[in-house]
Amino acid sequence: MRSFRPPCLMGLLWLGLVASAVADPEVREEARQAQRSQAELQERIDAADDESRAMLEELRELERDERRLARENAELAPRLERQAASLERREQALDTLEETRDALPALQERMIDRLERWVENDMPFLREERLARVASLRSQADELSAAERWERIVEAWRAELEYGSEVDAWRGYLGEGDSRREVDYLRLGRVGFYYLTPDGRAGRVWQADAGSWAALDETQRREIRNGLRIARDRRAPELLSVPLSQPLESVEDDT
Repeated sequence: MRSFRPPCLMGLLWLGLVASAVADPEVREEARQAQRSQAELQERIDAADDESRAMLEELRELERDERRLARENAELAPRLERQAASLERREQALDTLEETRDALPALQERMIDRLERWVENDMPFLREERLARVASLRSQADELSAAERWERIVEAWRAELEYGSEVDAWRGYLGEGDSRREVDYLRLGRVGFYYLTPDGRAGRVWQADAGSWAALDETQRREIRNGLRIARDRRAPELLSVPLSQPLESVEDDT
């Protein structure tokens, strides 16, 4: 059986103080304020931690953006260098554009003059038509833009060049006035130019060196008749034995 020991005096006094403190309203209010202050402090600490984490994440995102931009700049650098070089070339071309525009009319006139001399010195086939084409390049100069006139000049040159690879036949007139008569012309590129009378009894070949027509014999006229049929698609192509109007070396020099 336990013996009973009465509480000591100091313990009784402490219990009495605590009880009185709890019972005191002011003390309870101070305790509640202390708890609120502690809670607010903890909230600020938590908020500070959240802000710090957000700032840290933002910093990391900025670092990632910086690395990405560095890579993109490294990739773009060669392209930018090429574009800069291209712009420089264009600027140089623009600098010389005005000089080119100033020189273009003179160049066009030289090409027209050369084309006219070529027609005048060439075999006299379709001469009026060809000279009229050259004359139109001058008469329409004021009506056309520089680009349109240039295109017309190129077309005229192309037409003249194409004559060198064509076989052509047509009926036309030879001579003027009372001596004017109808004949059948045959042209073999720029190496042969001939004509026969409609009855086939007379024919000539143009001689470029002499600048005149020379008579054809019966064998040569027969070959020219065959050439006319071939040109008019009335006979299968075959090798013709005919005199040439000018040596091939002369034709090569002209072109």
